[in-house]
Parts: sequence; structure tokens; C-alpha cells
Amino acid sequence: MGRIEARLTELGITLPSPAAPVANYVAFVRDGDLVTISGQLCLGADGKLAPEHVGRLGDGVSPDAAKAAARLCAINVIAQLRAAIGDLDRVRRCVRLGGFIASNPDFTGQAPIMNGASDLMVEVFGDAGRHARSTIGVAALPLGAAVEVEALFAVE
Repeated sequence: MGRIEARLTELGITLPSPAAPVANYVAFVRDGDLVTISGQLCLGADGKLAPEHVGRLGDGVSPDAAKAAARLCAINVIAQLRAAIGDLDRVRRCVRLGGFIASNPDFTGQAPIMNGASDLMVEVFGDAGRHARSTIGVAALPLGAAVEVEALFAVE
């Protein structure tokens, strides 16, 4: 077991089987030492959205539930990354995360929600998990998910 897989175990995280794309795109693209991970929803280990992760912030989804949803998205990002490169110890850096938070027009607290994903990257990869980031409020996401996260990694 590699260093990153051991760290996931310490954190009590079991990576799920990566979700298959549901339209005309691929789950990840590797070009040289960069791997781009397509947006991942907050699907649980059963491959479904929990009721508390469906809807919009400011319209029934609580900030705590949305932050947990962002963490789930990040777990799914890491699962896709492992599918792309095999050994997670080959990650040099999480370069960037992009977060999409379903929210009503009056909700402006997207940044703390995205910390659910950002914090996990640092927990898992240490300093190599520190990244640039965008967090955007949107009207709706696929399947009614509250959060979606995309990523870019530098790998060996």
C-alpha cells in the first residue's frame, strides 16, 4: 500500500468505483504530466445522491450538508484520479479545483462550502494538496446535486 492510500485509510476513506460519464465526455484526460478530472458530483458509496445533498443553498440545503457534499465530490475526484494514474503516490500537486455550488441568487457563502473539498485535498496530499481554486454559485447542477467539483493535477 502506498503512502497516499495509507493516508486515505487513516482518514477512514474508501474510494468508490469511479462514476462513468453520462454524456459525450470522458471522466479524465491526461496530457503529459497534467490530469484533468471532469466535474464529480456528491455521489455516496452507493452511487446515489443523499437527500440532504439535493437542492440549493439558501433553498433548503444547509451549509454543513453542502460542505459534506463538497468533501464527497473530492473523494470522487480522487477515485477518478486513481483510475487515471493507478498509483496516487505519483501525484506531484493538486494544481486547481473548480467548485460549482447550486444556490439561490441571495446566497453568497459559496467559498466556505468549497472548503469541504479543499480541506480534503490538503488532508490527503499534504502541502501537495494546496491548490488554486474557483468557486461559483450556479442555478442548478446535474441530478439536482448541491455541489460539483472538477480538478487539475500534476503527476509523475
